[in-house]
This record gives sequence, structure tokens and C-alpha cells, in this order.
Amino acid sequence: MRVLKNRRLWLAALLLVAAVVSFQVRVTRKMPDFEVYRTAASRALAGEELYRTEDGHWQFKYLPAFAFVAIPVALLPQPVARAAWFGISIGLLIALLAVSARQLPDPPAGGLPLALGRGAVVALTVVALGKFYAHELGLGQTNLLMALLVLLALARWREGHDGLAGVLFAAATVVKPYAVVFLPYLVFRRRWRMAGAFAGAIAAALLLPALRYGFGGNASLLAGWWTTVTTSTAPNLAASDNISIAGMYAKWLGVGPLASGLALATASLLLAAVAAMLMVRPRVEHPEYLDAGVLLTLIPLLSPQGWDYVLAGSTPAVMLLVSRLRFFSAPARWLAVACLAVVGLTIFDLVGREAYRLFMTASVVTLCALIEIALLARLRTTHTA
Repeated sequence: MRVLKNRRLWLAALLLVAAVVSFQVRVTRKMPDFEVYRTAASRALAGEELYRTEDGHWQFKYLPAFAFVAIPVALLPQPVARAAWFGISIGLLIALLAVSARQLPDPPAGGLPLALGRGAVVALTVVALGKFYAHELGLGQTNLLMALLVLLALARWREGHDGLAGVLFAAATVVKPYAVVFLPYLVFRRRWRMAGAFAGAIAAALLLPALRYGFGGNASLLAGWWTTVTTSTAPNLAASDNISIAGMYAKWLGVGPLASGLALATASLLLAAVAAMLMVRPRVEHPEYLDAGVLLTLIPLLSPQGWDYVLAGSTPAVMLLVSRLRFFSAPARWLAVACLAVVGLTIFDLVGREAYRLFMTASVVTLCALIEIALLARLRTTHTA
């Protein structure tokens, strides 16, 4: 036991050293999304407009309330705030992996045992999603925080604290607005108290900026947010790192009515398939872990600005797939392994610029994510997760 504990300490120390070196060598001069948050927080402090077209690609696209949440980083000197944000992000990554592993459901009674221990599941998940974790950290993004809040909400759900669970789901939505997908899920599951707490907390978050801007100014901010989100979508559809369904068709067919129509049809079919999955009466006690994994994987596929690093939030989905590989038939098992390996190991620095460009233009990540959702649905409908 002492040897195992020492190994864990050495591993944690090694990860810490690697993180520090990475921060000093590569990240210090990057983290552009962190700068977006810090700028928005500074503007919120001064009561200035948050959404400005002159910010170009780095426009603030989050709810106004998030600018107030980020105010602490605007109060610190820039180098200190940057280092603190990076350190917190590393902590969030470790917490997300730990909480995901801890909540990973045991196989149903009488079913096959897990082929891998939780430590091995975590290690393979890091291999599968490592490049997205690195991209997330390099940008200074907040998808890790959003996913962690969702998992914490699931934990409170299982403990019977519906009100707190709903508030945590709402907090995830303030961090990343597309986490609002969990509200219809709660309604679908008839978790009325949780859904009510979710809706109430979101309403409070939407009203929060009125304390600084007044009700008229707050209404103007919300209109500015909506305009920013809707008008900045089209230019990003064909970007190589956009893995949304809309982006997939835009890269294959070009931005236009045909691509938009096919994207809408595919997204509708995908949502119908997920709804059908959820309608299957689960035999496991807590299917929420799998359901949340599916929804977190769906987010970058359905959002027109679904960047590849948003898949960092699919951590519970990948852990579940890895832990349940032996539950699949041999063809499905190898398909899952191939998808996880291809997506995880196709790294720019390894395959080169041209091969990586072709890989992303072909939307292989999108197709693999769709396959992973189908495999998770198979687990859900066969009552093995």
C-alpha cells in the first residue's frame, strides 16, 4: 500500500512538473480565451459594453453573468491572474478525471466484471482525450469546469439533493450556455424540483448584471449576446477545428443552403435517436452518468461553433466506453477502440500539417463522436450501463 501511495505521489509530482514546464514554455504567451474572459470582466467592472464587433474572432460569447463570475481575474495583475488561471485549470482537469472515475457505475448485478481497473480506465481516457485537454489548457478555456459542475450535479442528484443539483446544472450553463441541454433532459426525466431549481437559478443569473447596468442596460446586454452568438456562427463553420455537424457538411459541401439543410436533418435525427434511447426504461439504478456522457458528447456536435477541444467534456462518456469494452461484440469493440485511438493519437505534431488538415477536413472526429454516441446508446438499451 505504501509503495502504491508513493507511486501516486511521484506521478502527481511528475504531472505537476510537466504542467509547470508546459506553462513556462508554451502556454504563458497563449491562453487567448482567458484574455477574453479577463477583458469582459474588466468591462463589467467599469459598466462598459461587453459585446463588441471590433473584438473580431475573440468576441465574448458567454452570458453576461459569466463576466461577473470572472471579475476576480480582472482584479489581479495580469501575470498573476494568468498563472492562477492555468493552475486552477490543471486542478479542474485532475478533479474531472477523479470525479468521473469515482462516479463510474459498477456493472449491473450478474453482468460481466470490468476488464480494467479504474486507474487503467483513467490512463486510457487521458490517451484518448489528451490532445483536447492540452488544447483546452492552452486556450485557457472553461469546458473542464462546465463538465465538472455537471458531474457534481449528478452526485447531488444521487444523494437526493435535487435543489442543489439544479443549481449546479445552472452554474454549468452560466459557464457554458450550451449546458442548457440538461434542462429539457430533467423535464424528460420528470425531475420537476431539479428542473425548477435549474430554471430559477438561470433566471437569477440573467438578472444579475442589472445590479450594475440597470434593467434596461441588462436587456441590451442580453440582446448583444444573442446577436454575437448568431452572427459569428457562419464564418466559423468551415474552420478545421470545428467538429459540429453543421461544420462537417460545410467542409464537405461548402457553406450554403444544402449544407445547412443536411445539418438540420442530421441533427434532428440524432436528437430523435437520443430521445428514443432515453425512453427505454433503464434497469440500472442510476443511468444519469451515461445520459450525461451522451449529452456532453452531443454538445460540440449540435453547437454550430463546436470546437474540437469541447470534447474534453466527454470524459465520462469515454471512461464508460473504455470500462465497458468487453460488453460489446468483437466488431463493435474494435470499432470503439479504433475511434478512440484515431481521434486521440492523430496529433498535429505527430502526423504533420497536411495529414492533419486532411484528417480535420474529412471530419473524422465528428464521425467518430457519432459512433461513440451510438455505442453508448447500445449500452443504455441493453441495460449494461
